[in-house]
Order: sequence, then structure tokens, then C-alpha cells
Amino acid sequence: MHISRRKTRQITVGTVKVGGDAPVSVQSMCSTDTRDVAATVEQIRQLETAGCEIIRVAVPDEEAAKALPKIKAAMTVPLIADIHFDHRLALQAAQVVDCVRINPGNIGAWWKVEEVIKAVNERGIPLRVGVNGGSLERHVLEKYGWPSPEALTESALSAVHALEDVGFTNMKVSLKASDVHHAIDAYWLFAHQSDYPLHIGITEAGTAMTGAVKSSIGLGYLLSQGIGDTLRVSLAADPVEEVKVGFEILKSLELRHRGINVIACPTCGRVEIDVVRMANELEKKLGHIKTPLNVSVLGCVVNGIGEGKEADIGIAGGEGKGILFKKGKLVRKVPMEELMDTLIQEVEQLAKEKEAEGNGAAVAHNDGEWEPLVPESGQRSTLGKEIPVLSNKQ
Repeated sequence: MHISRRKTRQITVGTVKVGGDAPVSVQSMCSTDTRDVAATVEQIRQLETAGCEIIRVAVPDEEAAKALPKIKAAMTVPLIADIHFDHRLALQAAQVVDCVRINPGNIGAWWKVEEVIKAVNERGIPLRVGVNGGSLERHVLEKYGWPSPEALTESALSAVHALEDVGFTNMKVSLKASDVHHAIDAYWLFAHQSDYPLHIGITEAGTAMTGAVKSSIGLGYLLSQGIGDTLRVSLAADPVEEVKVGFEILKSLELRHRGINVIACPTCGRVEIDVVRMANELEKKLGHIKTPLNVSVLGCVVNGIGEGKEADIGIAGGEGKGILFKKGKLVRKVPMEELMDTLIQEVEQLAKEKEAEGNGAAVAHNDGEWEPLVPESGQRSTLGKEIPVLSNKQ
């Protein structure tokens, strides 16, 4: 499948490029109390180790805002401040962080937004316009009756046009809903009417498993259509898991290539080794490797090499013996009790060799065309901008 990325403007968040020809970046958000600097910094270090490229923290009050300088000083990746309700917190945060997120539905009067714009402009940092289905402006909700995709889109477009009217364009946009269909439709509508980079996500997606599934479907669909410049997988779980799922989504679509991709058979009555345990152990022990490698763990010696021939390296075992193979070719037989340790050592060595060759974390680029939508409807927003209505909407 060839993915043609949507052509967008490019902004810079700290050291990370977002939009344009930049790779889709993976974000997460700390679950710690921002006022607890030690706990927040520790979680940030865990996220950085997992490969997180942009990290956001909540700034609910002045004490949290005052903690930002210490937190920022301990980081190696860009920091975003998440602001709701009180624009004064955004003004404080703008002096420290690499990007400020505000929600047009709850930040207040326009003059407050203008003060935030002035603050971020002075430091040359971008703004994230974060529209959320749970906090739309009252007049938008009254117009549509519920937080529909069209309502989310109108809220986002209204904010973007208002910012453009005062000459501000250094921004990215998000339109999040917890319903997968609504989120997809909202992003789709906005993407066909604006060229600002999009931060995509399914908000309040759920627990580790449920949230991963919903995010994979929603974000996977958007990304397959070329929509999305940076993403967060929102899980009611350790934020490190968000990063892992995010990269797996990108890897499965071949938009990013980073770290170990474990290929494991689904197990059956023929399997004579603990494939499940071994595959999970591999992911855990090799999580530090950034070099893209396909590693296969298969439970059948007879079919192992054939089924794992696309892997860079792998093992297969059964009947008290195991084999190590590379690119579908047998390397040597290994005693079962040594099989896992042997594979881990071989993978680490192979990663070092590839790094020496300059084959570190790779990025897939696509140069196809992405055409904007020709509006199907005469419906207009309060600003007179055309908002197309999806053909499958009643």
C-alpha cells in the first residue's frame, strides 16, 4: 500500500519538525502531578528511553507553572504545556516550554487568546489549538445540538481563521473525540480544508487493550489516508505504553521503522516451546534497541525457517532442540536451554553492525499527491467558510 501524505505547513516544536516532509512524531503526556518535579522528571526519563519525541504536561495552577523550568532543564525532548481555563498560566508557561496547548472552548474571551499569542510570538514557539468533543463552545453546541464531527471542525476552523486574522500561523491543530467514527470524520473534514499540521488522537480511548485497539483503528485509518503529522495514543495506562503502541501503529503502516519488530506464531497444538513467554521476554529485553530489526520466534522447527524467512534473525524450536536462522538460512543448532540467550546476544550484535553501517532508525517518505476535497455542500460556518458534509451522513 502506498501512502500519500497530506501536504501541510511545517512548524518546529523544540528540536522536532512537525508537518511538511517531517516523519510522523510520537507524543505522550505525563500522568504525574506536575507540581511533583521529581516524579515528573522520572516519568519523562522513562518516556525518553521508550523513544517519546514530544512530551506534554498538565499545568492546572500556578504551582505547576512554577515547576516547569526545573522540569524543562532535566529533559532532552521538547516540552508542551497543557492549559485549560486560565490564560495566565499559558503566559507563564510560554516563557519556558516549546509549545503551548490551549482549547478555544474553555480559554475564555478573545483578548485572553491575543495575550497568549503575543507571549508565544515573543519566544517564537508554536501554539496547539486543541479542540475536544467534551468542551466545545456553547454557540457551536447549540448550532449542531451535539459534539458532531461538523461541530468539532467548525470550532477548529473558527479558531484557526481568528488566529490568521491577527497574523498568527505558527500552529498545529487537534480535533479529538472518544468515538472513533466521530474523530475520523472530524479530522477528515478539517484536513480537506486546511493545510495546518494535525496532531491526531482518540481521546479517552480506554484501558491498555481497549485504548490500543480503538487508537490503532482510528489513527491507522487516518494515517493510511495521509492524515496526521504527530500523534498520541491516549491510554488509561502507563504513558510508556502509549509510546510503544504509537510506534507499532507507525511501523505497521511502514511510516516509521524503529526498534525490534517481533514476529511470533499465534501458537497451536504443534508448538513445543513457550512462544508467548519468549516473544514477550524479547520485547522487554530488547526494548532499548532503536535499530529497525525483524526478529522471529516460531515454535516449529520444520516450518520455522520458511515462516520466518522475511525476518532479519530468528529462532525456532521443538522436540528438545532449537535453531538460529538469519534471513531464512540456518546458522546453527542451539540447545533449547541456550536458545533465548543466544538470540538476544545475536540481535544485539546485529543491531551494532547495522548502526555501524549507518542504518539507524529509518523513516519512510512518500511523495504522492494529496488532493483537497471539493466541497459537496453549500453549508457554511459562522465565518462563512464552506464545511463539506460527508456523503454517508444523514
